[in-house]
Amino acid sequence: MSSKDVFRPTCIIGLGLIGGSLLRDVAAHGQPVYGFNRSTSGARAAIKEGFDASDDLVATLQRAATDDALIVIAVPMHAVGEILDAIKEHAPQCGFTDVVSVKAEVLRLVRDRGLEAQYVGSHPMAGTADSGWKHSHTGLFKQAAWAIAFDYAVENDNPGKFWVDLFTDVTKLIQLAGAEAIPVHVANHDAAVARVSHLPHVLAEALAVVGDNGGILAQSLAASSFKDGTRVAGTSPALVRQMCETNSAALVEALDEALILLADARDALAADPADLSYLADAGYRSRTRLDARSGAHKNSVSPVKISSRPVLRLKPGAYGWVSTLKQAESLGGRIEVY
Repeated sequence: MSSKDVFRPTCIIGLGLIGGSLLRDVAAHGQPVYGFNRSTSGARAAIKEGFDASDDLVATLQRAATDDALIVIAVPMHAVGEILDAIKEHAPQCGFTDVVSVKAEVLRLVRDRGLEAQYVGSHPMAGTADSGWKHSHTGLFKQAAWAIAFDYAVENDNPGKFWVDLFTDVTKLIQLAGAEAIPVHVANHDAAVARVSHLPHVLAEALAVVGDNGGILAQSLAASSFKDGTRVAGTSPALVRQMCETNSAALVEALDEALILLADARDALAADPADLSYLADAGYRSRTRLDARSGAHKNSVSPVKISSRPVLRLKPGAYGWVSTLKQAESLGGRIEVY
């Protein structure tokens, strides 16, 4: 058994793109894993491919309770409350995490049910515009940032062995999937993803509408820059609403900042002579910093990404480990546990 192995079975609730891909990754490493999918057809498709899946939520959670499994909630935001209620009823002693794109609202639902001592929030920064089991695949999370929240350890001087072990196993699950565990406070996570995940959805939707309003000629001339910029507009509108509306306060702040930049650009273009130098230069510098941060090699047809996130190794529960988590967060660094 390697240092990355999760020391309990994994039970995944929701086998869509994220949950299904995680199920595939865990199974590929020979670790015990099974899951539930509300869609009978999705569950049957997983079974047909040789995976352990069911469309019976109660039976799946009762099995998790027997196995003392690590439960992963991988359902849309609107279904989280229902799943938490089911966990409280049928697997009340199990630790669990989630992969929802907002953390404050999930934490609120967890606290409302008195389950915070059994919960470690997380969020993989990976995915596509597609959804459902049929789009899941191994390797989706390779070298992706995967946020893991540690508010509970900050708020409790002694979070207890159960929570520390849970945090350890969630971190190991992230590492097993090939992702990089980035420790975060819940509020900091939601503020950050508002800028780099949720705002892009809003801008992509607006850009898609403006392009479409150009008619058939504009559509015919649309090249990669437009298609890349509007890719996430192909995401299910319901999923976009759930992401953005449940993180509205942080998203409004980021959107206000973007609107100021766009308004200034509009005025600069309307001037005589037109001058877009400020936004063009600032955007170029920002993108250059992002490329340097991601470790992308330039001048490559298929850029290879090598992690440039600093890594801090720690032993959960050891003296000073929470301070190390805070340091990693301040650096945007990843953690490895031993």
